[in-house]
Parts: sequence; structure tokens; C-alpha cells
Amino acid sequence: MTFNPTQKELFNKNLNALSNLILKEGLKKIKDTKFELVLGKDNLDINLKDTSDNTFLYENAINELNTMLNTYNDKYLLYPVLYFYGFGNGILFKALLQNKNHQHIVVFEKDLEIIWTMFHILDFSSELKDKKIIIFNINNIDIQTYATFANTNPFFNFSRIYFLELSSDYYEKFHEDILELNKNLSNYFKNAIISHGNDPLDALQGIEQFVHNLPKMITHPRYIDLLKKRQNLSDTAIIVSTGPSLTKQLPLLKQYVNKATIFCADSSYPILAKHNIKPDYVCMLERTALTSEFFNNNFGEFDKDILFICTSLVHPNTIEYLEKNNRNYILVSKNSSFLYYSMLSQFSYLGGGPTVAYMNYEIAMNLKHKNIILIGQDLAYADNGDSHPKDYQNSATFESEMYKDKFNILAYGGKGFVTTHTVWLYFKQYIETLIAKNVFSTSYNCTEGGARIEGAIEKPFKEVCEILLEKNIQKPFPNIKPLNHCKQNELMLKAYYRIYKSIKHCQEFKKEIEATYLNIEKEYLLLTDLNLEE
Repeated sequence: MTFNPTQKELFNKNLNALSNLILKEGLKKIKDTKFELVLGKDNLDINLKDTSDNTFLYENAINELNTMLNTYNDKYLLYPVLYFYGFGNGILFKALLQNKNHQHIVVFEKDLEIIWTMFHILDFSSELKDKKIIIFNINNIDIQTYATFANTNPFFNFSRIYFLELSSDYYEKFHEDILELNKNLSNYFKNAIISHGNDPLDALQGIEQFVHNLPKMITHPRYIDLLKKRQNLSDTAIIVSTGPSLTKQLPLLKQYVNKATIFCADSSYPILAKHNIKPDYVCMLERTALTSEFFNNNFGEFDKDILFICTSLVHPNTIEYLEKNNRNYILVSKNSSFLYYSMLSQFSYLGGGPTVAYMNYEIAMNLKHKNIILIGQDLAYADNGDSHPKDYQNSATFESEMYKDKFNILAYGGKGFVTTHTVWLYFKQYIETLIAKNVFSTSYNCTEGGARIEGAIEKPFKEVCEILLEKNIQKPFPNIKPLNHCKQNELMLKAYYRIYKSIKHCQEFKKEIEATYLNIEKEYLLLTDLNLEE
């Protein structure tokens, strides 16, 4: 297709308005197209013919445009964000954006030649510059793109009304891509929603336990001091999770325990102790009493030089068990509004993932390990249906029947499938997102079982150990000290004042709500009596 100088100038104008640099480069590389431009008498009657199969973007461009506009004006008039598969001729998007309620139109396109052609015909520069129209090339959307988009406003704020529409019937031939795109967007929106919390009782439990644990957090070392003191002390970290595949990796882990930093989940800790494999860090994320029981034991000298890293909202039993056995620990907090309100942001860390493996990975990453090895990270059931290794404290079948919604996903090594459930899939996608963001470390999945984790190099544990772990590292790691007593008291008083104010505000607000409720109830009863009299 040949374009005149004016059309080429228009193309460059549209191209310069694009903020998506990868898409911009992709469009620059196109020199010709398989599409033929078909123009009708009406200025809006713009169609494209696909010469590879002699199909058209539209059967009737004007009629289809009017039908779509009528549908959207009738059903979706107030929707701030709209999603489409296929750029089409782009006229629909310009028309919809006349409605000021529509803040953004997000378009996913597989065939860039369509966009390339229409950028020569119509001026989209204003809409592109203001991000009214946002275009993604679905051929290169990666995990990080999905995760970032799903957590960005206003897309996150209005994610519950997300749906994907085809801009024309022409795109039905890409049905497999459409289904995959829709599944990914739905999953990442769901993950983003869950990450903000979906249970008020759970949130209240977290706040209560955070307040209860505050003195312990302030009087113990800070996470930031851990990073300052222990960064770059080891090249390789091994993260030990509690999937069914862990058992077979324990003998090799024991052999290399002095050549790498060993991080383990709370649930892995009793298993490692049983096999006399000393971790350097044991992490706990969850706030339940059941999880605390992983620390309800006394391993004596084994615990020497282990640092227990727990989130500040763990169950009080966790602190009791740690102190009863004189274990070294620190409490760290997820970033939260309440934490900042309490003026304790210096005890935070940048994470917020839903799984202790995520927490372990992030700490390993922040300690500047060049290599991070995952073992026991199955995120799937074993062939015999076990959810955990045989030495797991709560039994190997602890989650075998816990979830009804089970399905198959790609297995480790990319051969065949394994059975998982919704929560494990959620964990998997979170870890994949973190791996995609980690440009400093190389991630290895040496689980040799379970589900494939995208972004991690799959290699046998023995092979990776032989390549990466040649020399012993200096252990134990340097001690970290808490703040001085003066600073501790200052932070304690500030936190106490803020929390006292918060409690008082809640009590006053509760009274207001109760008074409002009684007034509404009184009016309701009055109206009910009037209806009965009539």
C-alpha cells in the first residue's frame, strides 16, 4: 500500500504520540501490509480487506459502528474504562470518547499492520497523547506488564466491571488468543484485588495483633539494619518451601548448607531441624494461631545463629514461642496506611506478597544475592495427591481435600500437567511477577516437580549446586543490634499517642453510626406503621 506525504506525516504524528515504546518500534519496522484500504462514500465508512484470506474487518462499517455505539450508550454509558480486542478502523474509539465518562479505552491488537494502516488515515494523536486510547501489542505482553497494569489506577479501581469486547467480528478467528488474554487479565485483576484484602475480620485481626506486637518490634533490630549489615555477604540463596518434592532434595541441601544462604518457610523449619540442616533465616508471614505452632518446639543449640524474620502482625503465640526458646528474631511490616499513621515506617519492608516464599525471595533479593534457588516450591499436588512432604507437621495430605476448585496447569519442565488449586495459582503468579521484576538475580527453579514457574530457569538441584556452590561462605553472619533505648522510647510514645487517638476516633465514630442507625430505624418504623394504617 502506498501513502502520500500528508498521510506519512500523519503516521509520524500518531507514532510520536505513543507512549508505548515497544509498540512504537514495532510499528516503525513495518514497511508494507497485506491489508487493502476500502473507502465508502461516507467519511466514516472505512474498511480494510485482508488479502491473505480475502476477509474484511467489517461486513458493513457504518451499521456495525452504530450498533456498537447504541449498545455502549445504553448499557455502559458511565463506565470509566472500556476494553477491546482489535483496533479495527479506530473510529468506534474516537466516537465513544465523545462521552466524557469514558476516561480510557484499552485496546489489545495482535496484527500491528492494522494499526500501521489506520495511523496513516486518521488522527489519533490527541487521544494517544492523553492516554485516552491505550494500545497493547498482545504478542509481547509479559507477566510484569499484566501485573503492573492490573495494579494501576483507574484500571484497578474499576476492575470489578472489567469485560473484553471484540471491536468487530473479524477478530473471532483469534479466539484462542482472546480467551488467553481474557483469562490473564481476569486473573491479574483478581490477584490485585485480593492483595488489597477482601476480609474485614482478617484485617481487624491484623491490626489488633500489630498493636499487640508493637513493643516487640520496636525493641528488636530493624529490617533496614539487617540489609545494611548483611548485603553482599553471599552470592547464592536457597529458598526452602514445603511442597511434596522437598523430601528428595534434603540430602543434597545438607551437603551444601555452608556454601549458600539458606532461607526457609516457617513450615519447613521443623523439617530442616529434624534432618539437622540449619537455615540462616526462617520467615513467617501469616497471622493465624495454627501457623504459630511451627515454632512450638525446642531444638536447643540448633537455633543458635538462626534469625527468625516475622511480619509484625503474626499471632502473639509466635512471639511467645520465640522468646521461650531464646531465639533471635525481628518483626517487619508490610507497607500499610496504619503503619505510616503509627509513625513506624522505618520498620517496614517493600513487599506485600501473599506467601512466605515470596517474602523469602524478596529478602534474598534485597540482600543482593546474585543467584536465588527455589526448592520444594511445587505449588501443585504430588502424583499421589499429597500437598506437602511426608515430614510436614500437619500431615502430608493437609491440603489434599481442602479446596474443591482444582484444575491442571503446565508441569515443571513443560511436559504434561499437574493438579493445583486457586490459591496456589495465585501464589505462583505473584512469585512469577517478582522474578520478572528482579533484574539483579538469576532465579533457578530446582524443585524438580510441581508446576512450572515462568521466568525461573529449570535445572536439577545437583547440577546448579555443582556449578554455583564451590566455596564455603563466612557463617554465622554479623549480628544486628536494635535501636538505643532512648530512640525506642521515643518511637513507643509516638506510636502510643497515635494509636490512642485512633481508638478514640473509632469510639466516637461508632457512637455517630449507632445514633444514625437509631434515627433511620425510627423513621422506618414510622413509615411501616403508616402503611399498615392505610
